[in-house]
Amino acid sequence: MNSRQRFHETMNYGAPDRVPLFPEGIRDGVLEAWQAQGLPAGADLGVMFNYDEFEEFEPDLEPRLTQFNWLAKKGGLKELRRRLDPADPRRLPSRWQEKVHRWKGRQHVLFLEIHQGFFLTMGVEGWQSFTEALWLLKDDPQRVHEILAIQAEFAARLAERILREVEVDGVIFSEPIAGNYGPLISPQTYADFVLKSYEPILDVLESHDVETIILRTYANTRALLPVVVASRINCLWACECNPESMDYRQLRAEFGPRLRLIGGIDTDILRQSKAAIHSAIDKKVLPLLAEGGYVPLADGRVREDITFENYSFYRRSLEEITQLTR
Repeated sequence: MNSRQRFHETMNYGAPDRVPLFPEGIRDGVLEAWQAQGLPAGADLGVMFNYDEFEEFEPDLEPRLTQFNWLAKKGGLKELRRRLDPADPRRLPSRWQEKVHRWKGRQHVLFLEIHQGFFLTMGVEGWQSFTEALWLLKDDPQRVHEILAIQAEFAARLAERILREVEVDGVIFSEPIAGNYGPLISPQTYADFVLKSYEPILDVLESHDVETIILRTYANTRALLPVVVASRINCLWACECNPESMDYRQLRAEFGPRLRLIGGIDTDILRQSKAAIHSAIDKKVLPLLAEGGYVPLADGRVREDITFENYSFYRRSLEEITQLTR
């Protein structure tokens, strides 16, 4: 099987030859640090380890001339619509037709990122605009509904335009909405405002038979998951999160196979001993692999303080355990 086939079989609880093993991503400076630890200069990690390639692309989802303050200006909704034109050719990634041609007949997984989440959609860039967005939720909820609806309708039309040319393997809704202690808005507010606004986008995805709808969250979004699972979103990709709050085995036990999972391996484990790495994979990864609907992956990019020896042990351990559960 190729990477794309493995992904679809895994997400559909089928019979892949093994689950896909995506690369985590390496932060700047890591390879230089690893070379000081013995990694040969010019070494190709893609050859050394059994990576399944995946690719993400994101169209331009920002309003043109973004210095306009949608929160402060009462008359700005018409202007917001004008600046979110899905037919604008600049909305598509550069060299779009070359990419479309390259993606035809591909064997790797391709994800479309279609939404930036609540706060970025509301134009939040710092504490001042964050405070304005929260006050607006309280004082003028209808305006918040309208801002989110305008952005979602724009994203839906842009997704329609993209999916007429490209068949993707999953669509990502990004959601940087939480801190370590939980989400910054309540689950009911999230359902009523954010998830409700996604409906036009989800309709487009359904019409194009996109099966894997991913919510990629950051930090502790545990409290939001019941309303997320009740929607048409069917996959969680939790990044840089508290492993106790976002424990994937607990989430699978609570929500069942309806919620597919990507990630779930605490990156901090890679800073510990080999015994700790082995124990985490044995206790957390192995049971989920046996159930299916799960792609194991560290929950963040690899940093310089993770040694090459530990990273190598982690990747080899993943390869071994996925072969055992094939």
